[in-house]
Amino acid sequence: MSKQRITLERSYQAELQDVWDLWTTKEGIESWWGPEGFRVEVKQLDLRPEGELHYEMIAEGADQIAFMKQAGMPLRTLTKIRYREIVPMVRLAYLNEVDFVPGHAAYDVATVVELKRRGEMVDMTLTLDPMHDEIWTQRAAMGWESELGKLAKVLARGRTRPE
Repeated sequence: MSKQRITLERSYQAELQDVWDLWTTKEGIESWWGPEGFRVEVKQLDLRPEGELHYEMIAEGADQIAFMKQAGMPLRTLTKIRYREIVPMVRLAYLNEVDFVPGHAAYDVATVVELKRRGEMVDMTLTLDPMHDEIWTQRAAMGWESELGKLAKVLARGRTRPE
């Protein structure tokens, strides 16, 4: 098993508050989480250390539905995250419970999101533990690449926060 952590870095021309909101609100999470062909529905969000986020990942794209069926996986998967550290608009650390891999015992993947303002840009670093093997680690990295592309599109459209 690879011990190499996955690190993805992005810079967005956006307000820091907007990026933070996309990571920490029901509406924000639902607007971009899930790789292409998937969407999420937030079921519970308790944003505090030891609080949890529960969301359902739902396959919607034809290729994704076919993959899930071929892998013997459900088209809807309830996922749980337990927050470990929250520093508003700076750092978000959580454990993602991986209990959806057929034939493999559940385990946690530690994830850290770090945000930093740089002029008109927001620099984001996403770091996560590898999964149980190289194939699933590669799938996780590809999934996050897709999700971060969706995040960039949401930010490019411009967000408006409730007043």
